[in-house]
Amino acid sequence: MIRIGITGHRDLTPRVSGHVAELLKARLEPYGHAVVGLSCLADGADTLFAEAILAAGASLEAIVPASGYREALPALHHPVYDRLLAQATLVHELPHAVSDPHAHMTAGRLLVERSDRLLAVWDGQPARGPGGTADVVAYAHALARPVTTLWPQGARR
Repeated sequence: MIRIGITGHRDLTPRVSGHVAELLKARLEPYGHAVVGLSCLADGADTLFAEAILAAGASLEAIVPASGYREALPALHHPVYDRLLAQATLVHELPHAVSDPHAHMTAGRLLVERSDRLLAVWDGQPARGPGGTADVVAYAHALARPVTTLWPQGARR
């Protein structure tokens, strides 16, 4: 059983989301249901990954960065977040109250530490703020975790 974590951009356009969903499905397909996926379930890459994991019949672990995390996500995403959280076989709730960059980076570190490898839906650009995708990728590299970057050719954020 391999444990794969996801980090990636939020606010993806519908076109980019479709391409990312295809890339994730192709990357996960060889594992079938013999994988555990770790995700914070944010809108964007986290959700696309979680849905691909569940569609493969694999197990999903959720990491909740803070007690106020759900409320900090876009309101339109709440039903999707709630559905995915309910389907998780294990939920790691971090002790932070506020969903801020510190809580997000703590969650990213835990995700990397609990994973055998990391998938990064990342355009290769620096993080827009502390705890962003680039920071989680850098942490994975620091721990010598294999990182696979997935980004549709020509796509923009």
